[in-house]
Amino acid sequence: MKRFIVFLLVIIFAIVGYFYFTKTGIFEERKSPKDTVAFNLNDLKLRIFYNRPSKRNREVFGALVPFNEVWRTGANEATTFETNKALKVGNDSLPAGKYTLWTIPNDTSWNIMFNAKQYKWGVDETMKPMRIPEFDVASFSVPVQKLDKPVEKFTIAFDNSTDNLSLTMAWDVAKVVVPLK
Repeated sequence: MKRFIVFLLVIIFAIVGYFYFTKTGIFEERKSPKDTVAFNLNDLKLRIFYNRPSKRNREVFGALVPFNEVWRTGANEATTFETNKALKVGNDSLPAGKYTLWTIPNDTSWNIMFNAKQYKWGVDETMKPMRIPEFDVASFSVPVQKLDKPVEKFTIAFDNSTDNLSLTMAWDVAKVVVPLK
């Protein structure tokens, strides 16, 4: 029995050592860390889960994120948006529920889509977005605001500073504001 335990310990140390020294897998920091943003006011509860890619001296919109193509709005897993109350987004009603959030960026505006289908990942094996348009519940366009200073990590936030609730997304020198009512 002692030999078996020693054998298992040797195997465990070999696996851990491999991952540690090769900088593969479990010990490597994610290049696009996970984040969750929540907003609670009275009985309204909103939550977004997303991954935050970094600019890292790259050209972002129009290059890394192509213009006029569906983007998973972050990295890795599909970005999810949850609301416990029905909202009005653009001219569409968004019932309470959990949605995936997709965008089509271009230089002057972004098309925003809330999709009822849940996807395990944001893209397929060919790096094409997994969004199925038939599941879009709300879709509308918002203008791009140009920022003076670049935002290094893609950032999603809620803003209620003027009693007008909005969802903001910013990365590089682009920011969009999605009004929520």
